[in-house]
Amino acid sequence: MTNTMTETVLINPLRDTSAVVAQSRDDAPRRFHRTIPGYAPTPLLEAPASAAVIGAAKVFVKNETERFGLPAFKILGASWATARAVQQELEMRGLPAPSLDGGFPALVEAAKTLQPMTLCCATDGNHGRAVAHMARLLGFNAKIFVPADMAPARMAAIASEGAEVLPIDGTYDDAIDRSAEEASSTCLVISDTSWPGYTSVPQWVIDGYSTMFSELDEQLGGERVDLVAIQLGVGALAAAAAPFARRRGATFVGVEPVVAACNLRSLEAGKITLLPGPHTSIMSGLNCGLPSEIAWPVVSTNLDYAIAAGDHRAEAAMRLLARDGIVAGETGAAGLAGLLAWSADLGGDLTGQQVVIVTTEGATDPDAWRRIVGVGE
Repeated sequence: MTNTMTETVLINPLRDTSAVVAQSRDDAPRRFHRTIPGYAPTPLLEAPASAAVIGAAKVFVKNETERFGLPAFKILGASWATARAVQQELEMRGLPAPSLDGGFPALVEAAKTLQPMTLCCATDGNHGRAVAHMARLLGFNAKIFVPADMAPARMAAIASEGAEVLPIDGTYDDAIDRSAEEASSTCLVISDTSWPGYTSVPQWVIDGYSTMFSELDEQLGGERVDLVAIQLGVGALAAAAAPFARRRGATFVGVEPVVAACNLRSLEAGKITLLPGPHTSIMSGLNCGLPSEIAWPVVSTNLDYAIAAGDHRAEAAMRLLARDGIVAGETGAAGLAGLLAWSADLGGDLTGQQVVIVTTEGATDPDAWRRIVGVGE
């Protein structure tokens, strides 16, 4: 397989029904998130137009197009991982470290003893803005590495948080490599993907995302869930979603672009495998060539299906969600995009099923959203 593969659905050959999902239901991240000013559960919506097109009985949408004033869910992982990293750094220096049960105000106060400090990461957009936002709240600097072809609107959004935005001539994976070089006593790297020797922070990112699925459990109540479709990328969100899908007894589907289907390729190979770039999907948050080592054991044993969807499916999904009153960006619409491909051309039958998707971002490139959806034309 190359990065020019066509739309594909793969029954996961590594699915292991005996595997224990390696994530507890510890609600410490959610207790912490509740102390951040502006916390509120994001809404759970129904999308009848989308359900009608894919043939499902219901489509439930966990709408993550606004979290703490940002247009994506990523702040959940970035905030918890930053809090844990600050706590760890203070302990390593022999300084008083706050109990995170004391919440966000205690973290802000304790972080003052680390200044000057920089938070650093690589990003295709939303994670970098979330890390930059946390840096601003804590009085730290931020250094964010991005692929040089990132949409200008996304770069500007990161810069609006006071961050130094550093374009890299290469892929997202090249930006990851560059960000890793910044780690020092005055720079904490807050990455949502892992590499050899760097696993704690990416695991804390995954743990932070659990708040979303705790909310989702409460919001769904006794509603039946037959299928959960989640964006893949490096796999952090899918690793956080796996316990929810298993608790609900749902079919678990991962979606990624055809030009960046690194998880699908790795599942076929039976191990983490690099999918070389360029990764040029409009689903820019999923333009990853290598799964996260810390997420892979959970993702590879719990996914039932992996779907590689084309960009035209993402555009169709954005238009459908707009009909349902939801403003989702290209990556945000990817879960529905995969189900559009599956139900239309890849043999999937969703008749009578109750489906959960997550719109992981809003219109982070407003001009592109208007062009694709047709608003103002």
